[in-house]
Amino acid sequence: MNYSRDIERCIDYIEEHIKEPLTADDICAVAGYSLFHFSRVFSLTRGMPIMEYVRSRRLSRASMELFSGRRIIDIALDYGFETQSGFAKAFRKAYGYSPSDYTARMESFRPSLPPGLIGDYMPEPAVVHRPAFRVAGYGIETDVAARGYTQEVASFWSRYDGDNLESKMYAILQPLRHGEVGLCIPASGDGYAKYLLGVIVEDFGKVTADMLTTEVPRAQYAVFTTPPVDTSGDAGQDDFVQVIQSTWVYIFEAWFPSSGYVYDEDKPNFEFYDERCHSRADTVMEIYVPVLIRAGD
Repeated sequence: MNYSRDIERCIDYIEEHIKEPLTADDICAVAGYSLFHFSRVFSLTRGMPIMEYVRSRRLSRASMELFSGRRIIDIALDYGFETQSGFAKAFRKAYGYSPSDYTARMESFRPSLPPGLIGDYMPEPAVVHRPAFRVAGYGIETDVAARGYTQEVASFWSRYDGDNLESKMYAILQPLRHGEVGLCIPASGDGYAKYLLGVIVEDFGKVTADMLTTEVPRAQYAVFTTPPVDTSGDAGQDDFVQVIQSTWVYIFEAWFPSSGYVYDEDKPNFEFYDERCHSRADTVMEIYVPVLIRAGD
């Protein structure tokens, strides 16, 4: 079965009917699976139960409408919340801010902020242990030695002028979960590394000759979520790239010196892009930086 295709069809159905009453039975009928089987597959591919995903998407779509000038209660009712207080409670749990505070925070953010100030708009990173995993996908050469951790290839998909590599990659590899990983494979003798943007796979059995692969070892990471950027307009992607680059600089020039951690040079860092990156008013991505506790701390 092509689980990836079927789940994407269900995701499209959710987006089309997001303001309507939705049940797990309604959604699984689109895929043609039993409710039990569909719920299991969806949780594996999206990392959360189906109705939790629906609630998450409603909150995300509602967050985009907070800038329209409409009353919060009207937005809440549109997305299936019975009261403004119930909406506010769910919104705070998801975003850490009340709807009105979130709007003020977004409107005050400017992508042109220097790296030293971007930390004012970022929560403290989560420190997590992640098991080893495999990545397969496509890559480009980059002189990372010249630019180091600023990661100038962060916008690989938007700069590529050929085939739609993202769609091609998902069609061939059919990963269990949506989300792209971006990381650099060590440089060759000429100083050029390969920047790989791929998906997490169980094995390399479906990899084609034009793809790159790598195995990422188990590590402890500090996980940074970039400040939200509106990418729904024409200039949005450029702003997003700038924020990613500024976040990398902030991590190494501001966060590390004042943290209790040092960079684990034996492990690769990587970027993670999921549905929160797709042309929305609150676009974010995550940066995973391998860390060790600083000696003496």
